[in-house]
Amino acid sequence: MNLAYVIGVDYGTDSVRSVIIDAHTGEEKAAAVFYYPRWKQGFYCNASLNQFRQHPSDYAEGLEATIKECLQKTGKNIAQNIKAISVDTTGSTPVAVDKTGTPLALLPAFKDNPNAMFVLWKDHTSTREAAEINEHAKKFPVNYLQYVGGIYSSEWFWAKLLHILRADEAVRKACYSWVEHCDWIPFLLTGGNDVHKMKRGVCSAGHKALWAKEFGGLPPNEFFSKLDPLLNDYTGKLFKETFTSDKPAGNLSGEWANRLGLSTDVIVGVGAFDAHMGAVGGQIEPYHLSKVMGTSTCDMLVAPENEVKDKLVKGICGQVPGSIIPGMIGLEAGQSAFGDVYAWFKKLISWPVDHLLDDESIKQEVSDKLIASLSIGASKLSVNENDELAIDWLNGRRTPDANQLLKGAITGLNLATDAPQFFKALVEATCFGAKAIVDRFNEEGIPVKGLIGLGGVAKKSPYIMQVMANIMDMPIRIHKSEQTCAAGAAMFAATAAGIYTRVEDAMQAMGQGFDTTWYPDKTKTEIYRKRYERYKKLGTFIEQSSE
Repeated sequence: MNLAYVIGVDYGTDSVRSVIIDAHTGEEKAAAVFYYPRWKQGFYCNASLNQFRQHPSDYAEGLEATIKECLQKTGKNIAQNIKAISVDTTGSTPVAVDKTGTPLALLPAFKDNPNAMFVLWKDHTSTREAAEINEHAKKFPVNYLQYVGGIYSSEWFWAKLLHILRADEAVRKACYSWVEHCDWIPFLLTGGNDVHKMKRGVCSAGHKALWAKEFGGLPPNEFFSKLDPLLNDYTGKLFKETFTSDKPAGNLSGEWANRLGLSTDVIVGVGAFDAHMGAVGGQIEPYHLSKVMGTSTCDMLVAPENEVKDKLVKGICGQVPGSIIPGMIGLEAGQSAFGDVYAWFKKLISWPVDHLLDDESIKQEVSDKLIASLSIGASKLSVNENDELAIDWLNGRRTPDANQLLKGAITGLNLATDAPQFFKALVEATCFGAKAIVDRFNEEGIPVKGLIGLGGVAKKSPYIMQVMANIMDMPIRIHKSEQTCAAGAAMFAATAAGIYTRVEDAMQAMGQGFDTTWYPDKTKTEIYRKRYERYKKLGTFIEQSSE
């Protein structure tokens, strides 16, 4: 058997991770992580305005650093046998570019302008624009939102573009096109210099940019120009054709081959979003909801096209042929905050330690142990119908029925409420939010037959996973891989390179399997069912109060 290795690159919210994987066995040979330095220092962000921007230099520096570190760890023999690189990113995370496809923030005039940088998925500065798109869509005989759940989100492509064009005249004049992060990195690696030649992935195009084969591509220019003249002619500057991630975007350019110490024979695959490739890395199965649980969640489900037929699931993040596995419909849902909810609470109760103590080692020790200690305390508590009850919309609601203006809440507090009880309510809320997604799929005729847990929270938080199983009243299998998104990218790389003819074959050969299954505690499922009904009533009250 000929030696064959592939590189998977996974861009998360805080860092980028690269892995080198044996394309025949799935064995991980090396891994490296790079934390974005500008992001880590809080540059270009304003949480009070829900503004979260990332500099393209963080991405490019991390790409080079992690791949080179992996290659240094493995040696010359493996470097000589690297066949392909594929990339996944968070999304929708688009950026303004010039005609060459260069992000404006890489130009001297815009190097410190947040509006010229990537607009991170969690940036909610375009809630007004999203609301306008939703109202505007009602005026057309064709429902251009039908394949994205019927509601357009402020987290997505067009809302963010319109907001940036309105907010910044200088960027508006310099912006030629608008590009997703997952499309830009392969373009960068292949030495692209004409944005019209950039291969756009069907994943980002279908789930966030309203591209659909039924429309002949993007909605017509009229749809956007009548929304706001600033969008006139943008469809002509974007794309008509899209590609599944099992296809090559091109070959590694001479510049990047030299920088990385690789050959220009290396194939670069078409990019996609992290959760979509992560679902493949986690060995997704038809009708099994693959839950990538990190700062937020992305819930992925695949089903055969001939079985989905004309069913359209309302209020999710889209259903797109080939967005996860070519030949199947990919359906996406998720929560705008999951791990971020716990991180918020951790930051809240850590305030005295952070501000009153000078000993950095003690601060770090407290930080490292806090969530684990809260989990132990919460796990010892009984579950009662009238316990403290929370709503998990601390960063708005992604699905079902996107509304990023919604806020979190907690009720039932009293003088006996302590930190573990508060934490317990937050954990239950995130799991109730997850159940609302499962219910929506089931109600719309797409049955959820199983649950797969992926990501940091799934691997590291037994208490949260047990609560999830209890509330869902379903087992949840936890995948072995620590790097399912990067592993999924590697599987797509192996397919793009022709080592496998189908991504399912790569998934079967390279997948690591499952190591844990959490089963529901039947003594608690009934009480959680009652609490879930209370969660829904409280959520309705909060939503009505926000109108």
